[in-house]
Amino acid sequence: MPLFFQQHINGYARLAVWRIGESEDFFRGTVGVETTVTHPQKRLQHLAGRYLLRHLYPDFPVEDIRIADSRKPYLPDDAYRFSISHCGDFAAAVVGTESSVGVDVEMGTPRIRRIVPKFLHADERVWMDSVNGPLDPPSQDPADLARFILPTLLWSVKESVFKWHGEGGVDFSEHIRILPFAFGGTGSIEVRFLKGVPQLLNVSYRIFDGLCLSWVVGE
Repeated sequence: MPLFFQQHINGYARLAVWRIGESEDFFRGTVGVETTVTHPQKRLQHLAGRYLLRHLYPDFPVEDIRIADSRKPYLPDDAYRFSISHCGDFAAAVVGTESSVGVDVEMGTPRIRRIVPKFLHADERVWMDSVNGPLDPPSQDPADLARFILPTLLWSVKESVFKWHGEGGVDFSEHIRILPFAFGGTGSIEVRFLKGVPQLLNVSYRIFDGLCLSWVVGE
């Protein structure tokens, strides 16, 4: 069973990451629902994500999942609040029973440098460069990939907050502001969410050999 990582966050929220190495039939045996996704890899990721929901809570009613206009999956009765993320051969899910949640998983890649100006505020960019060094010029040296982990993590953190919010209409640069933090292999990050009533969130993260995982559980 390729369970990559699992954590009971607290008494009402659980998290897991799965390394996908099975066929669609393996996941369908547990999920018990069909999907309209046509791309083979995306379909496998889709099924793996729903498998994780059942792994975390065996009575999770995956057959009742609906998709909101904002593209956020939800249950009509809100019996569980949940979030799912996919990246390559990995699927991640966080499920809670009392508050909104968000999760994101990303693999560090030099491609992240292209979108940094779109999702980081100028103040965040100054801080990141002071910790990480400039992303330009790009390097082709595989050993230099480590410097793309921090910007990938920052993107992942903002994706987790976006999913936690779940209502769309969020400007990643203006509405989600990451405060300076001690960057390492695991930790927590304070984030100001500025759309509507300002809120201070605590986003947790772990890094696994280039894979960035972040999650947020509301109060």
